[in-house]
Amino acid sequence: MADRHNAALNLLLELVVVVNDDMTRSLARDGLTGSRAHVMWVLAQRGPTTQRDLAEALAVSPRTVTGLVDGLAATGFVTREPHPTDRRATLVTFTAHGTETAEALLRGQHEFADLLFAGMPDDRLDCLVAGFGELLDRLRAHDVDPVPAAGTGDIPTTTEEDR
Repeated sequence: MADRHNAALNLLLELVVVVNDDMTRSLARDGLTGSRAHVMWVLAQRGPTTQRDLAEALAVSPRTVTGLVDGLAATGFVTREPHPTDRRATLVTFTAHGTETAEALLRGQHEFADLLFAGMPDDRLDCLVAGFGELLDRLRAHDVDPVPAAGTGDIPTTTEEDR
């Protein structure tokens, strides 16, 4: 049984590496890192957002968010706009380029999902989804903090080089 478990884990790890490499290359073509794309996902879901709210949503420090937003602003994806009701706050807001890029990221996610799952019979896909759910539940039960699905706007932890 241990051999089967190790074989399954090896396939899962290979899949993680392949998907991560593909995501990294794809984001780089758009001038993004994983962490900056994470900010983009959150903004796409929430609309204009304060940096404090972004820090909470990303589970990072306000200082880290400042660096990420600085990078996105310098590359033309976002701007900082005055908050309409709180003069002490600013809202991080997409530029036209940021909106186009966020929409392209979402289209890319849908296309990738189709590439992976379109030809898979429904019963097999249902089993796969159930199996992934079980794996995540086991990790959560052992206090491992898995990254929520990309569709929720969450991408792995920010590193210094991602800013």
